[in-house]
Amino acid sequence: MARTIRRGEGLTLAALLLIAAALFAYPLALLLKMALVRDGAPSAGPLLEALQSASVLRALGHSLDSSASSAAIALVLGTTMALAIGLTDLRAKGPFVFFLLLPMMIPPHVTAIAWVQALGPSSPVLQWLHLAPPPGSQNPFYSRAGVVALLSLQQAPLVFLVVLAALRSLPREMSEAARIAGARPWRLLRRVLLPLLAPTLIAAFVLAFVSALGNFGIPALLGIPARYVTLPVLIWRRLASFGPSVLGDVAVLSTLLAVIAVAVIALQMALQRRLRSQLVGPPQPPLRIALGRARRWVTGGLSLWILATVALPLTALVATALVPTYGVPLTPATLTWANFAEVLLRQQATLRAFANSTLTAGGAALTLAALAALLSYYLTLRGRRPLRVAASGLAGLGEITYAIPGLVISIAFILAFLRPLPLVHLSLYNTLGIIFLAYLCAFFSIALKPVAAAYAQIDPALDDAARVSGAGFGLRLRRVFGPLVAPAAASGAILVFLTAYNEVTVSSLLWSTGTETIGTTIFNYEDGGYTVLASAMASVTVLATVVLMALLDIAGRRLPPGVVPWRV
Repeated sequence: MARTIRRGEGLTLAALLLIAAALFAYPLALLLKMALVRDGAPSAGPLLEALQSASVLRALGHSLDSSASSAAIALVLGTTMALAIGLTDLRAKGPFVFFLLLPMMIPPHVTAIAWVQALGPSSPVLQWLHLAPPPGSQNPFYSRAGVVALLSLQQAPLVFLVVLAALRSLPREMSEAARIAGARPWRLLRRVLLPLLAPTLIAAFVLAFVSALGNFGIPALLGIPARYVTLPVLIWRRLASFGPSVLGDVAVLSTLLAVIAVAVIALQMALQRRLRSQLVGPPQPPLRIALGRARRWVTGGLSLWILATVALPLTALVATALVPTYGVPLTPATLTWANFAEVLLRQQATLRAFANSTLTAGGAALTLAALAALLSYYLTLRGRRPLRVAASGLAGLGEITYAIPGLVISIAFILAFLRPLPLVHLSLYNTLGIIFLAYLCAFFSIALKPVAAAYAQIDPALDDAARVSGAGFGLRLRRVFGPLVAPAAASGAILVFLTAYNEVTVSSLLWSTGTETIGTTIFNYEDGGYTVLASAMASVTVLATVVLMALLDIAGRRLPPGVVPWRV
């Protein structure tokens, strides 16, 4: 019986490793082979040749500049908000966290469209306030500063989430000792909390940097008019202009982008090892520093931030969707629902996009939830070190694919599935299948984290009791672990769906006529000058995102703490 149980565990893990090899390792290995192998031998020649191109060097410089600048700004903004929420007696923390994280869930290209419409000469909001610039004025977001500003706003919630989670896990003994010794809040922050948070701050900066490095929507919509082209945009333009014939060229550029991302993560890990502090004691509820009279100022400041970064652009987005032509002021006489009717009822491309995104994002969410539930079991398995080590390696591979920019994943999957599959002679290129598989590769880590956290809270004695009773691996999963981790798996599935439903980076190079996604359709509308249709479709997707986040918030009342990130 013991051999049967172990055989079931081993076969399941072998199946997971096979899936990982096909979806994670094989496409990326092909990418590296095309970029770094010449005449059958490894060579850095293609990379060095690419770096001799003036356009590549310029795009590389723009990518590093925008990523580093926006990550630094996001680090300051996100850390400040996390400290205000996590360490004080601020009221209504739940709603504040929900709205502070909302920009992270809105697709970057929708964010760019909303802000362009909010502060441009045709802004309906500025026209209502009689503050609109003269017609024909240069939109301030079509510039390097505009790209950096919106990347900062997009990444600040990510930093906020990481730092807030770290504050929840810090033991309170040192902070309490400092307060008993008479340390005021600023001295406590400078001498105790920030040194303890140093590894977390480094991780948050790197996450923001890597996320901005692979961002496609904001640099494409704002950078191209300003001639501020980043590496992802350069890759997209070359492949879109010349097709699969330039795969070797874009593979080299994609590898360069991936090398930068992996190098930055390796540097982060080295710095964290040097700055890590050994903490004694279990995690406890964080401090609640009394703000006193300052509470109204902190509350007002956060409220103004949400109004400026969430309400203003979204109001402009919806207002633009309600006028017949871009630039027409929104009045009772000009208000029309025709644009919503067009994208929801008449345009075949948009109807296909909604169906395709729902199908691929939903399928990826359900599949990844199941894979995460299986893999997480092995991450907490006792007494079977080889299985646990193999599972940890697979989880690490998922972290790497999440850190690698989505455009690199796209190129890797084009290389892997451009030709028909062997044996079955089925081609996945130009189908929804390749987008679905790319989603599995790109978003596996999102589904894994909440499920792994839920498994870590399960008493190992449950597994021991089930084994002693003779329950096989499948029965234990169905009757013991499945019900316990189902809420966390559902949470991970919804997070994957939210991320994949509106994304444009992964699918920008994989879509074709008939396989449009919501993200690519919105981008194509805006790029083609159909601004009011792009605004209408973007408004619908934002509404869907808010509804799904609200449902996850409701479900979070029954989930373990920390599974739903904005519940405090």
